[in-house]
Amino acid sequence: MRPSSAFNRPLLWAAMVALPACIWLPDPGLRTVAVGIVATGLWVAWRQIKRDRQHADLMQQALMLSEEGVQITDADNRILAVNPAFTRITGFTEDEIRGLNAASLAAARHDAAFFKRFWQTLHSKGRWEGEIWNRRKQGDEFPEWLRVKAVTDGRGRITHYVGTFTDISVHKAREQDLRRIGFEDPLTGLPNRRRLHDLMTSRLRHLRAGESLDMAIIDIDGFKSVNDSLGVEQGDRLLARFGQRLAHHVAGGVVGRLGGDEFLAIRTTTFDDHDNWIAGLRDHLGEPFEVGSKTLRLGLSIGSCRAPEDGKESGVLFQRLESALYSAKRHGRNVSRRFRPALDVQDSPQMALVYSLRDALANGEQLELHYQTQHRVMDGAVVGMEALLRWRHPEHGMVSPGDFIPLAERHGLMGPLGNWVIDEALAQMARWREMGLPQLPVWINISAIQMFQGELEAALASGLARHGIEPAQLGLELTESVLLDERAGDIVPRLEALRAKGHRIAIDDFGMGYSSLSYLKNLPLDKLKLDRAFIHSLPDDPADAAIVSAVLAMARGLALDVVAEGVETRGQLDFLQRAGCRLVQGYLYSRPGPAEVIEAQWQALKTDSAGLMLRAEPTA
Repeated sequence: MRPSSAFNRPLLWAAMVALPACIWLPDPGLRTVAVGIVATGLWVAWRQIKRDRQHADLMQQALMLSEEGVQITDADNRILAVNPAFTRITGFTEDEIRGLNAASLAAARHDAAFFKRFWQTLHSKGRWEGEIWNRRKQGDEFPEWLRVKAVTDGRGRITHYVGTFTDISVHKAREQDLRRIGFEDPLTGLPNRRRLHDLMTSRLRHLRAGESLDMAIIDIDGFKSVNDSLGVEQGDRLLARFGQRLAHHVAGGVVGRLGGDEFLAIRTTTFDDHDNWIAGLRDHLGEPFEVGSKTLRLGLSIGSCRAPEDGKESGVLFQRLESALYSAKRHGRNVSRRFRPALDVQDSPQMALVYSLRDALANGEQLELHYQTQHRVMDGAVVGMEALLRWRHPEHGMVSPGDFIPLAERHGLMGPLGNWVIDEALAQMARWREMGLPQLPVWINISAIQMFQGELEAALASGLARHGIEPAQLGLELTESVLLDERAGDIVPRLEALRAKGHRIAIDDFGMGYSSLSYLKNLPLDKLKLDRAFIHSLPDDPADAAIVSAVLAMARGLALDVVAEGVETRGQLDFLQRAGCRLVQGYLYSRPGPAEVIEAQWQALKTDSAGLMLRAEPTA
């Protein structure tokens, strides 16, 4: 805010007029009045000057405290003054750069056209804002977000430029990390499935007359057994070396890892030698690998196709590649199969389901999230919900998750499917918030594929930011098999990082064959979900009763909550309450239902000072 001038005061002007009157007026009384006017005017002027100086001092202190760098230049862009943040960011002190042209600090990343547009905008609009690269005193370059304003005098002539900037190096680095996580396989450094789709689309778009694309999916036969014999670390090294060997052989083409032990190779060619190319791939990759003291020859199943003969769109070509690979595996593995029209949906009902699932993911209309409430045993209060994925097929009706989830994992659809669940759950939570409904935590299931493909953290971060949901409101449920899946690498630090951001972590289906107290005590967990298989026969089965009681006692010792799944009868609930279980989930209270059902239940409830209470009448 510009301070008002000390000369813009009527009393001051009156004092200036009265000053000569103090001398020339003949009447002593009038001279006394004139002297009083002069004194009053001088006092007003002194007070205003004092205020202006105080205002200037405050502005100076604000500049000193600002985290943004500030520089003031004259009309010729020579630096007149900077603030301490400028020195902290660039390393230059005010004495070192005073009088220098500000353009001399710019990094040599921008051409003359950039600066021409910069000055044109600044002179025509009076301000400019954007990203620009600058140079520190040590010589290293950094990106900054710069705002520049032209200061003019009363006649409209530019007298100074004031610029403020923020170092956005950390922000840019975070963007690059998210981009890398989203498009790069963390183990091999090769493009991941999402990036491969983009690269294939680009290659198809730029095909010229006479050119074709050869594509092949290479699957390592029996890699799990190889991994078990070598150990996780050596197995990862083998995958990385396999990817390197494939990339060197397909130099100039595209090579990426689809996930697990599946790789994709693409080349642009003018030769009609597809079969010879596949044979060359097999021969080169079939050469032995030296792993530690062992020599290994890998068996390979290869599915291939060629564009534009077998398709002109990346989605279609991926489907046909997987059909060919599926055929190769059905014929005994360690064989190659090129796509042919006979490999259609009649030849593989499972592939027909895969194709339909891809369509469902593309349009998003057939997929649904159903929600089942979780209740506090003591009073029946709702304390959270689990989001459960459902697929409403246009022809087959509801498809069981037990049928389509394994197919999604096997055919590389679990990543996008998991991302859809994350985004849809967060979007629904945002809609409930706008409707004024209670904000309860929602738990979603996490697949091993999401963990080892490295997209989970990026999907969570972007979804939470987009919908404005706190991380503590979205809980993550992982099965014990996920925790022990070697493809996900060392999962503990990743879970610790997710928990540090606010997410709560639970183990789902606890006790179903993978339980290990040695790893359980080291995991960053908040909750165990006791599998319904142990609840079904309660309270009559003494073995199940003993197991449930032991798990509850162990959880209390580890300061973990336990949710008992599949509670359907009052007898089961009474036993769990006596055993000290605090939370339950099951048909006794509610069946999973779409969001509309949950909303209708909420709207029908009365709220009191204790919060939301769902007191459904149990049905045994």
